[in-house]
Amino acid sequence: MIILVLNCGSSSLKFQFIDTDATKIARNEDAFLAKGTLERIGTQALISIKVPERDRYHTALPLRNHKDAIDFVLRWVLSDEAKIPGIASLSDISAVGHRIVHGGENFSASTLINRDVVKGIQACCEMAPLHNPANLLGIQAVTDLLGDTVPQVAVFDTAFHAEMPESAFLYALPYQYYARYKVRRYGFHGSSHRYVSERYRQITGKSFTDTNIITIHLGNGCSACAIKAGKSMDTSMGFTPTEGLAMGTRSGDVDPAILEFLHHKEGFTFSELNRVLNRESGLTGLSGMTNDMRELVYEMEHNHDRRATLAIDVFCHRARKYIGAYLAVLNGCDAIVFTGGIGENNITIRKRILENLESLGIKMDPQKNGACGSSDCEISTPDSKIALYVIPTNEELVIARDTFACVTAALAQ
Repeated sequence: MIILVLNCGSSSLKFQFIDTDATKIARNEDAFLAKGTLERIGTQALISIKVPERDRYHTALPLRNHKDAIDFVLRWVLSDEAKIPGIASLSDISAVGHRIVHGGENFSASTLINRDVVKGIQACCEMAPLHNPANLLGIQAVTDLLGDTVPQVAVFDTAFHAEMPESAFLYALPYQYYARYKVRRYGFHGSSHRYVSERYRQITGKSFTDTNIITIHLGNGCSACAIKAGKSMDTSMGFTPTEGLAMGTRSGDVDPAILEFLHHKEGFTFSELNRVLNRESGLTGLSGMTNDMRELVYEMEHNHDRRATLAIDVFCHRARKYIGAYLAVLNGCDAIVFTGGIGENNITIRKRILENLESLGIKMDPQKNGACGSSDCEISTPDSKIALYVIPTNEELVIARDTFACVTAALAQ
């Protein structure tokens, strides 16, 4: 079954074509056929597409909206430029899976999209105003372009965290705000945390109930997750993705009284404060340079830049603090798993996060850490009480597999 996976941002689109079925999933042989990104939708969009064993394809086109962007993807996949095995016509696309950022309390698992599901996603827009509206545009565009006969599936970032205990998801606010407005911790990056926990089980042979780990997703967005018996027990992102670890442009945890203080000092409105927290903080705000960790590490190591070093110190300190907190939540764990663009690729950041944690039973092997490439690898010493892994995430594969499962379950009814 060929699945088109879509991740719609406010002015961007990421897509993948993945061939999967029950046999391929069981053997971990799902086939990646093509992937791409379309950025700056609404103006002259920048398009980048990768097909296995071919040079990356680049172009720029005026694309007014998400429907134009998805229409381009569908036309491209049938073009002579593409030549994707198994796709000779649009009828070869069996289903479309959508990454949906916020599912609130109504969606604890992936689901086939119908009118009621669309209404449920719309109801969550006020909790994810930058994401859910764009996700809905993608759903409507696919309906317009492929019709109602091609099934679509919603895969929610929040779903993996749906079984967190109340002690973890409730804020210490008056309970009435949860009862009335569902103000609580939801958590995000669920597909990533779920994928690496499943991959950890494949690598180690652990059962679902024996999977007691801490997963750390470090990219432009960052989050940590405490997983006990295969389920999310706590996670660092909260009501929105702003809470928790320091990130590329997001502040992570801050004292909420700072907002009123800045309101009086700078005259900021709530919208301006939200902009500061989400777009001007994190690595960008601390360094005054960039949210690109590769550039910051270069500036730290080669130019000894004080602000770059400071940004990295804060970033690593926050991650280390959450490791300690989640060891307490889990009463110890078997492994810590790094994933995401920074977690998978930045040797220096992994080293700085994990150093001086020997008293917690955490010992990293510097040679293994330095030799870790783009595949799964263990980076702990033989005598480390807690194993350390780097596992590349694959959120798109989770979406494709869930789409296959939802569609086949519906056909079986």
